[in-house]
Amino acid sequence: MKRLFPMPWHSLLLLIVWLLLNSWSFGHFILGGILAVFIPLLTYRYVSGHPSIRHPLKALRYICRLLWDIAVANIQVAQRVLASNSSLRPSWVAYPLQITDPFLMTLLASTISLTPGTVSVEFSEDRRWLYIHVLHLENADELVNFIRRRYEQPLQEVFTC
Repeated sequence: MKRLFPMPWHSLLLLIVWLLLNSWSFGHFILGGILAVFIPLLTYRYVSGHPSIRHPLKALRYICRLLWDIAVANIQVAQRVLASNSSLRPSWVAYPLQITDPFLMTLLASTISLTPGTVSVEFSEDRRWLYIHVLHLENADELVNFIRRRYEQPLQEVFTC
């Protein structure tokens, strides 16, 4: 069974996302099932070695928190864009990383980029800093503390790194 489904959770997630993005028909279920089998088979050798989820409930809480933050940030960005552009204070922030695992660093950078108003740009060469562009920055220290408390520390808890 492991040969057919090397990453069963990924396969299930792929099928669910496929059905959410398309109509709920028998044809899309079959096509989504085929993709859910073959994509993990083709990509498994590239993703092995990353830490596994140790606390699924904490992972669910992290996802819910992220979805909430995305919704709130969308509203904030819309308000700022609709207001005068002279009120925007775009800026760069160098975020000091506590995590060292490349997979977790990628998850953190992706989380930041998913949240409207912030974009992860690159890691420093020594991988100790993540450079972030912010649409509107009032206090860099508050942003760093927010990211650490809302995203980085919970990621460490989910994967127990």
